[in-house]
Amino acid sequence: MRFIPGRSNRVFTIVLAMLPLAASLVLAQEAPRRPRITGISHAGYFVSDLDKTISFWHDFLGFDEAYTLNKPGTGQVHIAFIKINNHQHIELFNEAPAHPPNMMSHLCFSVDDVEQMRTYLRSRGFDVKPGNGGKTRAGDYAFEIKDPDGTLIEFVQSLPTGMEARAHGGFMPASRISDAIYHVGFLSGNAQKSIDFYHDVLGFKEIWRGSSDPSELSWINMQVPDGQDYIELMLYRSFPATFGTKNHISLVVPSVQQAIEALEARPAYKAYQSYGKPLEMHVGKNGKRQVNLYDPDGTRVELMEAGTVDGKPVPSSLAPPPRARE
Repeated sequence: MRFIPGRSNRVFTIVLAMLPLAASLVLAQEAPRRPRITGISHAGYFVSDLDKTISFWHDFLGFDEAYTLNKPGTGQVHIAFIKINNHQHIELFNEAPAHPPNMMSHLCFSVDDVEQMRTYLRSRGFDVKPGNGGKTRAGDYAFEIKDPDGTLIEFVQSLPTGMEARAHGGFMPASRISDAIYHVGFLSGNAQKSIDFYHDVLGFKEIWRGSSDPSELSWINMQVPDGQDYIELMLYRSFPATFGTKNHISLVVPSVQQAIEALEARPAYKAYQSYGKPLEMHVGKNGKRQVNLYDPDGTRVELMEAGTVDGKPVPSSLAPPPRARE
């Protein structure tokens, strides 16, 4: 081979320059990927009177109690599972809340690989132990972490032998006022920390911001990365005295007016009237018709239409978030 002066040095320099790029490509290939987060599996709430709350969900809202779990060593129901559809449910915990007056126990997202989610979160610095650690009492793989505000967040991978899968196709009467969880709202004291967690770590997409006060942001809606369900971060300046109207669950309905008429025609409506909460339709800041209902403990259940009144999207609020709580 004929030697060309300076050529060897140039080749050596190019090779050195490419090494960092090659290394970064290798690291990128080795970095754990986040599994698919496909939607809201369920939300859990503490209840002070299980029979009354089941009556609210069954007799008034028309849902079925699909299955229960008893407290170990007793015949007393610990968790009642209210089925919304084949992939979504509500968990009613027959116990006092861990942090009253917050009646929300946890929020759970469906993932297609729970072990991959464990690995991914460990790579992002979360203290998550490896391994499935066995199944939940309901028969699925799941684990929990906390978001920046301490809200318990669960990830579940449903198994064909789990209680939910075994109830597939059943416990969905025509009396159901809704057939899907639309979103779940919960308190957030630091908007940026919540965005860092739900967007940067979990891959949620911000879809809307709203405000009841033009000078200050009230809500941030963030959609799961691989589905249509979303969460609503309920921002606040000072810690609320009651959580029931903030921590809430929203069920989608085709027509709020028709939903109200159906509920008012049910015998259980008389019992609901004793709560002193009338069924009043209103249009929210997001331009969608909705009506607020309240369970016996005051936890809000919101019925909402998916589309806006005029069919046009409402622009996001440009108001700044409340001053962040540390």
